[in-house]
Amino acid sequence: MESRRLWHRNILRPVAVALAIIAVYMFLFMEMMIYEGQSEHANLYDAFYWVISTFTTVGYGDIVFNSPYGKMFSVFVQLTGIPLVFGILFTLVIIPWMEKKIQSTIPSRAHKDLREHTIICGYNRLIETLIEELKENDIPYILIEEDKELVRELLKRNIYTIYGTVYEEVTLKNANIDAARSLIANHSDEMNANIVLTARNISDVNIIAIAEDRSNKKYLKYAGATSVVSPKELFGRFMGRKAADPFINRLTGATEFFEGIDIIELPIYPKSPLIGKSMKSASIRERTGANVVGMWKSGKLTFMIKPDEPIKEDSVLLATGSSEQLSRLKGLTQHSGRDEINGKHK
Repeated sequence: MESRRLWHRNILRPVAVALAIIAVYMFLFMEMMIYEGQSEHANLYDAFYWVISTFTTVGYGDIVFNSPYGKMFSVFVQLTGIPLVFGILFTLVIIPWMEKKIQSTIPSRAHKDLREHTIICGYNRLIETLIEELKENDIPYILIEEDKELVRELLKRNIYTIYGTVYEEVTLKNANIDAARSLIANHSDEMNANIVLTARNISDVNIIAIAEDRSNKKYLKYAGATSVVSPKELFGRFMGRKAADPFINRLTGATEFFEGIDIIELPIYPKSPLIGKSMKSASIRERTGANVVGMWKSGKLTFMIKPDEPIKEDSVLLATGSSEQLSRLKGLTQHSGRDEINGKHK
């Protein structure tokens, strides 16, 4: 509502200035017409017609000044009219209006029949894994994003997304929070605190907050989160489990991230058919159903994996998915992938 008021204020001011200038020029035009003896044109209709046609540099030539003062007045109106029309009017009125019309094509409200769904505030690779699991289990969801271009991209990929400011009450209500089964806050810890506070103020929905810093977990709890998940803490537990258990290729070493979704680290073995392929050409998601969310490269873990990133013999994949999906991926990382082909899972 505040942004709408601000938009209206920014529009009204230049429009009021433009109308005031037009009124002054119309008055001067009529005075000049009387001065030159062309009193038949000294009326509001001709004055408005002349001012606008001069502003836009159309100049039909049917009403002209003959005196030097009148001609100089015409030049002055032309010079001030060009920046007024093409500068102020286009920049502050017409272009923002067109942008607002274009933005209105981006959905900002969930379907009124959406019920028992999960609201996800913020998108990333881990959330994409969750969305895939929700789809497979026929659990409705809605994603809220603040980036218009990202919203358009996600909609093209058939990911149900609406545009809005994630911590605003109106946005959460537009996502049907009163009928939701859960809400996942997936932004920075500070932003998540605002999301949790707003959501808890208007609903008793189950709120899951994802914390970047484990030290902030208690504050998110204080804000009203039902539970707080720290991916870094989960990864740390997994690494500790791996260090304690040298048999890291056993799927029993997986750590549960969300219900039904595990996260596991899978090294690439010398006979793996994935070696030499890029992440895109490997088609891991299509072949196994699992999602690769991270990769160890030269002793460093990165979550920013490019499509052309090569898979090497010393690579280690950090993947999420169900036990069955991760078992299929394990088969590909170990040898020729006969586990995947034969449908056998160790």
